[in-house]
Amino acid sequence: MAAHILVVEDEEKLARFVELELIHEGYEVTKSGDGREALELATENTYDLILLDIMLPGLNGLEVLRRLGNSHPTPVILLTARDAVMDKVSGLDAGAVDYITKPFAIEELLARVRVALKLHPVGGADSASSASDGTAAPAEEGVYRWKSLALDEKKHRVTYDGKEITLTNREFEMLKVFLTNQDIVLTRDTLLEKVCGYDYVGETNVVDVYVRFLRSKIDEAFDIKMIETVRGVGYVIKSE
Repeated sequence: MAAHILVVEDEEKLARFVELELIHEGYEVTKSGDGREALELATENTYDLILLDIMLPGLNGLEVLRRLGNSHPTPVILLTARDAVMDKVSGLDAGAVDYITKPFAIEELLARVRVALKLHPVGGADSASSASDGTAAPAEEGVYRWKSLALDEKKHRVTYDGKEITLTNREFEMLKVFLTNQDIVLTRDTLLEKVCGYDYVGETNVVDVYVRFLRSKIDEAFDIKMIETVRGVGYVIKSE
């Protein structure tokens, strides 16, 4: 059965072009050019993927994403003309699985669509929830530790010396990647691949933003040095 994709884009020529390319690839397509209408469609119907522009009439794409919530099963790829890293970070934190900056090559969009459908099947397990590369299992099932810090995967809870730390979903997943790969230097590309579920090409400064957030909430908050920078390579958490 063909995947059903909701295309939310208010530029009619672009929306029609994307629609025709998706149909040519064998997908079923529904279009919307308004944020409020898109939210209603996404809430009342089941789609395999949503392509969501940020700049929309009615409601902007980020607000649509927030109202759908992280529990909404349909993966979302943001379409945006903005280059600001924080816009992309906001979209990822709000639940998007990917973003692509306009103007884009249709081949790149189609490739990202294929990856998103493969890695985020509606009703299936999110690949980002399994970030480890086969490292040894923790002593307590689902609990990962570094000194006084503990990440409980089942409870989705992080504590330092018993004090709870509030993290976004992406921050939580990135911290888990670090904890399950201690003493291994992780490049920005590797971190993006593990946290977001596929290998980004470029835009690796998004990793720096998340590392800065983690350092603010953990390193600076508890006056420790957990995440170390390896100049020119990436980041590492050392077990000792």
